[in-house]
Amino acid sequence: MRHRLRLLLLAALALGPVAASADPAPPTRALPESRGQVQLSFAPLVRRAAPSVVNVYGAHVEKRAGNRSAMDEFLRRFFGDAGPGGMGSGGRPQERAQRSLGSGVIVDESGLIVTNNHVIENMNEVRVALNDRREFEAQIVLRDPRTDLAVLRIKAPGGLVAMEFGDSEALQVGDFVIAIGNPFGVGQTVTQGIISALARTQVGSADYQFFIQTDAAINPGNSGGALVDLNGGLVGINTAIFSQSGGSHGIGFAIPASMVRAVVETAKGGGRVVRRPWLGARLQNVTPDIAESVGLDHPTGVLVAGMVAKSPAEEAGLKRGDVILTVDGQPVDDPEAFGYRFALKGITGQTKFTVLRGATRTTLPVRLAPAPETRPRDVLKVKTRSPFLGATAVNASPAVAEELQIDASGDVVVISEVDGGSLANRVGLQKGDVIVAVNGVPVSTTRDLDRATRTAVPAWEVTINRNGQQLTSVFGG
Repeated sequence: MRHRLRLLLLAALALGPVAASADPAPPTRALPESRGQVQLSFAPLVRRAAPSVVNVYGAHVEKRAGNRSAMDEFLRRFFGDAGPGGMGSGGRPQERAQRSLGSGVIVDESGLIVTNNHVIENMNEVRVALNDRREFEAQIVLRDPRTDLAVLRIKAPGGLVAMEFGDSEALQVGDFVIAIGNPFGVGQTVTQGIISALARTQVGSADYQFFIQTDAAINPGNSGGALVDLNGGLVGINTAIFSQSGGSHGIGFAIPASMVRAVVETAKGGGRVVRRPWLGARLQNVTPDIAESVGLDHPTGVLVAGMVAKSPAEEAGLKRGDVILTVDGQPVDDPEAFGYRFALKGITGQTKFTVLRGATRTTLPVRLAPAPETRPRDVLKVKTRSPFLGATAVNASPAVAEELQIDASGDVVVISEVDGGSLANRVGLQKGDVIVAVNGVPVSTTRDLDRATRTAVPAWEVTINRNGQQLTSVFGG
């Protein structure tokens, strides 16, 4: 009996490996073989990158005189108080200050720093604190609201460490990255994560939306800071978070380095405005129904819905109903992705579109050129007592329409800026509004608007066009 049991046991042992071979092999775990493997860390990368990341402090300080002016009285009549800026009891002067806090990245040893435009927007005093605690006043070299980027310059005696640009086009979902910035003003902070997604286009924090998404913790104050790859290269500028509490939920967004580099190069060349190519076409999303009708197996590309006469789009032979699939071989899934890819092409030479027309795919060369100024802007900053007080208006042209991302054709006047806290801001006027008429008189030039706002009237009737909708409002005089 004992001999029989031993034979059964030997048989079971012999069969064991055969049965086990049907299951996957367990994961291999190995002990570290050296002290160096135990000490693997991001610390060397952080030591190299951290000196290039700075803190950016902005302030807008405005002092008011002690005696109520006629303008203060005018604003009081509109709003029942002292108007924007206000006055304390007894007519004492008040100092109004708005402050912002963010981060920035040194991109040139001469003192060029890139940050987010929203960090220094409306600020008239900007200071930069380096990693070694030195502080400097900063000059605003360039603002580019369309990308939410700005370039600053500081004059430092030396010791600046510039961060080299990485290749944001080579990033893949799952790559490790680190984020460096100054969240909540606590001081320079490093967080680590991965690339969660690429080419995010529905974030809403800039005109050119093609963001890198990361789960590296990004919080208020990180804006303008660096997203760094494992080679120590700058692959993005952290700009926004998705949050319902104001803190990090692991969904942060960064502007790709390819766009950042284009803005920085403009600043290096002495430019004050980033010039981008103009297509002169209205584009829209390809819906599932449209995709099916043109023979695409899924919605992709952008549909050409219309064109401006004598534009590069018309010259290239684009037609209404065409679907643009790629820009120089790079696929585009929606108008935001197209805008990003096209904007990086510069304003000279040409690019190539892959276009689907009917059932045929073709390649069209497209001339690269900036949008034309078909008539002088004749910039008007309204300073007279009217609902437009604090607004800046310009004559529309393709260049203006491109910059403001509006549909504005013909001889019209558009609001290009509205000062925060101004009367124009308080009555609801917005950047991009097309001024149709004032008190029933059509407005086709800024001179028309200037004449209209210089006339004292008991009430103001203002008609504007906003996103294709005509609105008329009446304000007290």
